[in-house]
Amino acid sequence: MQHQVLVVEDSRAFRHYLDDQLKQAGFKAIFAENLSQAKKLLAEPQRYLCAVLDYCLPDGQDGEIIDLVLSHKIKSIVLTAQFNDTIREKVLAKGVLDYLLKDSAASVAYLVPLLLRLEANLEHKALVVDDSDMVRNHVSHLLEKQNLTVYKASDGNEALQIIDDNPDISLVITDNDMPEKDGITMTREIRRDHSRNKMAVLGLSGSDDSTMTAQFLKAGANDFLYKPFNQEEFNCRIHHILNMKDTSDKLYRMANQDALTGLWNRRYFFTHNCCQTENESLNIAMIDIDFFKKVNDTYGHDGGDAVLISISKIIDAHFPESIVARFGGEEFCIQHCGHFQSFLSTLELIRQRIESITIPYLEQQISITISIGATTGLESLEKLIKQADDNLYTAKENGRNQLVS
Repeated sequence: MQHQVLVVEDSRAFRHYLDDQLKQAGFKAIFAENLSQAKKLLAEPQRYLCAVLDYCLPDGQDGEIIDLVLSHKIKSIVLTAQFNDTIREKVLAKGVLDYLLKDSAASVAYLVPLLLRLEANLEHKALVVDDSDMVRNHVSHLLEKQNLTVYKASDGNEALQIIDDNPDISLVITDNDMPEKDGITMTREIRRDHSRNKMAVLGLSGSDDSTMTAQFLKAGANDFLYKPFNQEEFNCRIHHILNMKDTSDKLYRMANQDALTGLWNRRYFFTHNCCQTENESLNIAMIDIDFFKKVNDTYGHDGGDAVLISISKIIDAHFPESIVARFGGEEFCIQHCGHFQSFLSTLELIRQRIESITIPYLEQQISITISIGATTGLESLEKLIKQADDNLYTAKENGRNQLVS
């Protein structure tokens, strides 16, 4: 979904510049030239990711646009050509996300990364841990303004329970001095199961202990701030931490996912085990698309890619809790834990499903079938893959479009 950004700016040249920048970043800019036009736009039922507001407009020269937009509960970033401490305090007190000077291209260039961060934050969850209701609510409010989904805890034990229930939390912001369990101890326990790249930790403390930063970082925190902190610095730290996490996640996907289908690749498959215990049998299936060379020869490689993508989606949808990988070419492998007969039943459903459908490509319909070899056991992953591959070979020798186990 393309997010909309409301831009209220009286300079035509600057509007053109922002329109170009926002389009390149994937946003749809909705423009108003003055306060009056903005009122008309805000009367319409539109949803905006954020608003970018010129502080001084022809019909509102003292920041009136800020109050108007905030009254519609739209997050706002303020642009201004002139800035001083009085205006700065006034703008921040209104509850805007940030302010940017229009005095240089470098300053304005900060706008697009900020908007991209707000967009990406819609997929992130944060946990605020502090025994002070006032501090906990204040920090939570700052994060919610940044589009983060926020959980709250009053001590380390409660926080660890929330993390167990919500392992997809991206960021933990924790005070140190708390009853039950302090922030440094909690950070050490988080690091037993969650790396810095998977779950970031920002430590906070009102202590005058000069070693607090080092203590938190050595315990596994990604960053640290003394309280009371500057709101702008807090926001910058949060953005930096989440930018680093998103970059790490992207690199991880590039290293472990197949670029075409989005499935895991061989590297990931051989370094992960879906079974919880060593005594649990592992189910393996090897899947091969029948006569795939003929598909490429007939419809071209783009047609072949369309088939690979469609088959991948079907397999992945039937095994959402398993490890499904593209091994290369037209070959897929599934690593599954559970009852073997149930595993075989699902594989047969996939075979029948693929046999019964046609895959649209341009103005044509492509029909294909698959052959499957499956096995189960307590042997090593490599031996089980060899067994499944032997069964796949048998399925092909017996005429294809069948499951052999």
